Amino acid sequence: MKFELKGKDLQSKARAGEITTDHGKIETPIFMPVGTVGTVKGVHQTELKEQINPDIILGNTYHLYLRPKIPILKKAGGLHKFMNWDRPILTDSGGYQVYSLSGRRKIKEEGVKFKSHIDGSYHFFSPENVMEVQRDIGADIIMAFDECTPYPCDYKYAKRSMHMTHRWLKRCITHLEKTPYTYDYSQTFFPIVQGSTYKDLRKESAEFIASVGAEANAIGGLSVGEPAEEMYEMTDVVCSILPEDKPRYLMGVGTPINILENIALGVDMFDCVMPTRNARNGMLFTAYGSINIKNKKWEDDFSPIDEMGITEVDTYYSKAYLRHLFIAKELLGKQIASIHNLGFYLWLVRQARKHILAGDFTEWKNKMVQQMNNRL
Repeated sequence: MKFELKGKDLQSKARAGEITTDHGKIETPIFMPVGTVGTVKGVHQTELKEQINPDIILGNTYHLYLRPKIPILKKAGGLHKFMNWDRPILTDSGGYQVYSLSGRRKIKEEGVKFKSHIDGSYHFFSPENVMEVQRDIGADIIMAFDECTPYPCDYKYAKRSMHMTHRWLKRCITHLEKTPYTYDYSQTFFPIVQGSTYKDLRKESAEFIASVGAEANAIGGLSVGEPAEEMYEMTDVVCSILPEDKPRYLMGVGTPINILENIALGVDMFDCVMPTRNARNGMLFTAYGSINIKNKKWEDDFSPIDEMGITEVDTYYSKAYLRHLFIAKELLGKQIASIHNLGFYLWLVRQARKHILAGDFTEWKNKMVQQMNNRL
């Protein structure tokens, strides 16, 4: 993997860059649609490419490990071939999913024993076997196995967990060094900064992660319920320590406003289920605020879903028609809303990049944050 900085904002820490992988280039800042089980929910790969056009998507190790299972993915030639996607893919390590299982898992130094949410069967993830699983899934970018702490989190627990994540990181690296690529292209490994919302722990973790000298770095354990201001404070602390010449990925974030504020702090990569999850519930994001399309006020509004026309569906269908689909519980409504929201997220980060390169990012960002805070 290569990373090249193309420009910086003078009034903030925002940067525009370019990541090169064996499956193509990624222009940053970038939002990665979440394709948990080898699909971005409700969206065909053809629609992804033609209307949303992301440089990279995300898959989930925990879910792919359980279904369709690793032997199937290996037999298919990896996740790219299995889902017919020829652009970059990132897989997370399953640490967050294991965290979210709470009552179904037991965390020890050796790794995590957990109960499948599908059939109740028991499984074990360790730093070593998670590296092997990600080799076999075949993503271009793979993540370290870590523990994501909850919010709020006791200081002692957060510190103990962070140090275990650091020890797990060393085991990940050692095992990766003796585990060859499964397929005929390279993979890039991202370690993950932890430390909950404690400034001293975040600083210590960021310094440790930076010292590892990986090709890129990630920030985990945020967007788990903490106030946005605490998220921004932790991101700022971490980004001031992580190397400037390497990509920074803030995991699981977030709202459009969260994304812009974190771009301003120096983050390059984002992912979140919010655009598709909210879409399935009838919540649309736009440059002028959010829309609950199920509200009666849209019943006879025959204007386009979004006048900006970022995706084809925005001007092809009216608000009244989309509302009708949701009220009638037609699956097409969720599909249209998902395409719109994902298209908006990709438009937003690409506009951010454009304004960083043009030198007026901060002014544009402040205006957008104010607009997007509205409920329409």
